[in-house]
Amino acid sequence: MDPVLSSEALAKLRRPRPYPAVSLVMPTHRREPDNAQDPVRLRNLLSAAEKALTGDPDVPRERRLDILDQLNRAAAEVDLAHAEDGLVIYAAQGEHQVWSLPRSVPERVVLSDTFLTRNLVAARAAEQPYWALAVAADRVSLWSGDPERATEAARDGFPRTRSLEDPDAERKERIGDLPSTFQDEATRQFLREAHEGLRGVLASEPRPLYVIGSAAALALLEELGPLAPDTVTVPHGGLAEGPAAAVHAAVEPSRAARAVAAVTALSAELDAARGRREFAGGIDEVWRAAKEGRARLVAVEDDYRTVVREEGDHLEPAEAGDAGARDDMVDEIVERALDTGAEVRFVPGGTLDGRGRIAAVLRY
Repeated sequence: MDPVLSSEALAKLRRPRPYPAVSLVMPTHRREPDNAQDPVRLRNLLSAAEKALTGDPDVPRERRLDILDQLNRAAAEVDLAHAEDGLVIYAAQGEHQVWSLPRSVPERVVLSDTFLTRNLVAARAAEQPYWALAVAADRVSLWSGDPERATEAARDGFPRTRSLEDPDAERKERIGDLPSTFQDEATRQFLREAHEGLRGVLASEPRPLYVIGSAAALALLEELGPLAPDTVTVPHGGLAEGPAAAVHAAVEPSRAARAVAAVTALSAELDAARGRREFAGGIDEVWRAAKEGRARLVAVEDDYRTVVREEGDHLEPAEAGDAGARDDMVDEIVERALDTGAEVRFVPGGTLDGRGRIAAVLRY
């Protein structure tokens, strides 16, 4: 997924637009031969959008032409040669955006007064993002990572750099007053400023944090105070300038261990909730709990998708193409749960055997 999909970016995407805000959503494929169908599907989807715009009497001609131009511009930006599992295109008057998602999505064209964001919201939640801070005496870099990759994040003053040259170093060395790099007050001040900058990042975008650096660098940062609960340190120097693949490789063993521990703790939490009768299992029960704002925690197997239709206050199994069939209900539940303040955790397939592949801990 695009690494700039922040809470702020999502909030901007969800703002109302002058009708219509057009959302095109389609599954894509990473490898041959399946990816051969993607250009054809995209052309068909664009044609369907054009037909919907042309046939809608509520769309003024000038606005329709503008949006069609925005759709064509967006299509020109799509890189299907490096596709992930899903593609989302947004177009409205004077704007367009293209998003590639590491999560499959159902194919659809939607005209509304807001963009359809539930697939982005669910993909972001499933992405399990983290922050990594790579520390050296002359450079502190911030990295946005997930289970697949890490990307340097240039934001909030990062990367922070300084020169290690000391114009008075020769005199200090003669009189024995040249401190080691991480005992030097200038270094302490440099890392103190990075420490404060990172606290701002974590306040606006809370994520698990991994701090990478030499033993001396990690010790100094620890002296400056805690950065976040459950921060994990990774003793590995020389990564403040990357490369990205090396940062990802350094973090991955700790991230994987944390993920395994989190699944074990989640399973125990679900069992405890069942004992307290604060448990919902299966898509119908969890949908109602999320819709009513009663879900405190929602757990979803990361490969779970199903087709349903609404029958009164319940969801019933359906076939794709049936009247009223909904093939992105899991993503809708995730979005609704997050909107009501619930925590959402994606877990490996098979984790929720016996719980309907989606489960919730209830507030009441």
